[in-house]
Amino acid sequence: MDRRPIGIFDSGVGGISIWKELRSKMPYEDMIYLADSINAPYGEKSPEAILELCIKNTELLLQHQCKLIVVACNTATTNAIDYLRKNYPLPFIGIEPAIKPAALQSVSGKIGVLATRGTLASSLFHSTVKNHAANIEIIEQEGAGLVELIEKGQATSPEVRTLLQKYIQPMKEAGIDHIVLGCTHFPYLIPVLKEELPAHVKIIDCGEAVARQTFRVLKEHNLLNAEERPGKHNFFINTDANVLSHFLKGEQGEIKTEFLNF
Repeated sequence: MDRRPIGIFDSGVGGISIWKELRSKMPYEDMIYLADSINAPYGEKSPEAILELCIKNTELLLQHQCKLIVVACNTATTNAIDYLRKNYPLPFIGIEPAIKPAALQSVSGKIGVLATRGTLASSLFHSTVKNHAANIEIIEQEGAGLVELIEKGQATSPEVRTLLQKYIQPMKEAGIDHIVLGCTHFPYLIPVLKEELPAHVKIIDCGEAVARQTFRVLKEHNLLNAEERPGKHNFFINTDANVLSHFLKGEQGEIKTEFLNF
């Protein structure tokens, strides 16, 4: 039994969608979440800058004695996960667009991918497409401006709807039957996407798969906390703590949010 917390970091509040899946799968685990909102979005930064931010976040989580770290950001995963795994002695769980399940399930042979520039340009993204969707037509779309609006709590705003209508129009015209959300912020867009996409288009994100993989890795390394009591959850953000409170509204249990200058 290992009572140390699971660490999670993201370029802001998007990874809370991952945290919710982790908490659902592992209710007895303590978790620490870093929302690096001051540097959001990572997807518009250089690979060198992204790696530097990921190292900073990792070092901070290690100060809190985390036993495993979830890199709850597609762009951070694609640009830094290999380095982190080689240079730190604990397991890392990364996030990548769910291309494989979308490709396997597609009937039309055409899927859309809505992601950040950093994810779409990464070698990991291109290798994933090559390995799992070689015979699938991928309609890629950078979701410019969406992360910033979501960070402001405007995921269902008219501005977001206008951007989404523009971004998914080429996908609809191409005849996609799946759309992959390649950013952990984007599950907050699902209510609007459901209204704007044809009913048969399936929306896929990676949260549940990440939770399953995290559980498997903890179990393999004998790191699970077997103590049957609700987990404690600490959230840190380097901008406005009220932003976190907005996204955590309605969540039950011991949850603390605070500003941290990191």
